[in-house]
Amino acid sequence: MNEADVLEVLRTGIWTTLLIAAPALAVAVLVGVVISLVQALTQVQEMTLTFVPKIVAILVTTVLALPFMFSALASYAEHLSQLIVSVE
Repeated sequence: MNEADVLEVLRTGIWTTLLIAAPALAVAVLVGVVISLVQALTQVQEMTLTFVPKIVAILVTTVLALPFMFSALASYAEHLSQLIVSVE
């Protein structure tokens, strides 16, 4: 295994991490913006108002995206195992 292979493994690992985290992060940002907009329109500046909807939305998104997350992680693990087997 040379340096290019190591960099490829790191690159695909980072890309897989971004793919797995993207749905939850996107929903958290979207819910945060919507709640901030509602707070700005109603002038209700309660700090804890953002936490519960974000937590619920992230939990629901994670449960719904679990098959996608699992397939992305499984394909990365399969790729790594093939690289381990191919090393002489």
